[in-house]
Amino acid sequence: MEYSIIVPVYNEKGNITKLDEEIKKVMSRSSKEFEIIYVNDCSTDDSLDELKSLNNVTIIDMNRNYGQTTALDVGFKYATGKYIISLDGDGQNDPKDIPKLFKKMREDNLDVVCGWRKYRADKSGIKILTKVGRFVRRIFIKDNVHDTGCTLRVYKKKAVKSLDLQGEMHRYIMALLRWKGFRIGEVIVNDRKRENGVSKYGYSKAIRGLIDLGYIWFIQKYSQRPLHLFGYLSMFFIFIGGLSLGESIFARIFWETSLNRNGFFFLGFFFIMMAVMFMCFGIIIDLLIKIQLQTSSHEKRYYVRKIIKK
Repeated sequence: MEYSIIVPVYNEKGNITKLDEEIKKVMSRSSKEFEIIYVNDCSTDDSLDELKSLNNVTIIDMNRNYGQTTALDVGFKYATGKYIISLDGDGQNDPKDIPKLFKKMREDNLDVVCGWRKYRADKSGIKILTKVGRFVRRIFIKDNVHDTGCTLRVYKKKAVKSLDLQGEMHRYIMALLRWKGFRIGEVIVNDRKRENGVSKYGYSKAIRGLIDLGYIWFIQKYSQRPLHLFGYLSMFFIFIGGLSLGESIFARIFWETSLNRNGFFFLGFFFIMMAVMFMCFGIIIDLLIKIQLQTSSHEKRYYVRKIIKK
């Protein structure tokens, strides 16, 4: 199989049939084989019935609603194509942009090319959160990608198979792949208006995405030796605590100031205790990670109700 197209679907009744026709029209221009995989994330409308009306597709019906990240992860793991294409099920990603992404991949010898919805209309609050998220990402993970929320992407198989997604991590796929050494690029793509249904992206998802950013930064930088991070914090608190205690001792010797009347003494004692606590945290977390790696759990993070091949 040359191409696998992954489309996560959640309550997209009225958008699916048209999108399927557009995808097949674009992909049929290639002489290579392709498969279209729709991941139904337990839609509560008639999306599943609409999916069942399609031909030459694979439908993965999830046991419950897990979210877009898990839906993509399921599709990625099921895909067999040499190249993996992902796009949203709401019809806002334009399949006509797919050849443009492949052209960029070939010209620059890239492993992944993502779409950049440069001209898109959002609520002012969402725009602010997006700008804040982009600023924070550039500081902590340096992914250098303008639009991490755009699902329209083209991957080489080896890049996709290196991923294990959870939470809201689909926004940070580019950062994860860049850290793994894959070559990343982006192309400006069309952002179409939604014709049916309502957007699933809101303030709560944006905030959860920022929380996941902190998690990803920690896992990438300190997952092998978390003691280093807590060790740095511990040394910082020891330094501040040492200065404070030094001042209180100096005042006691030369100015005869009682220690119980000197705020620096209690401040120094507090920082020393914090240093000890952070060092203990680092050791405990380091041991827990080692135990987790040695006794990996076989508990599944998601369950598939059924797989339907049309």
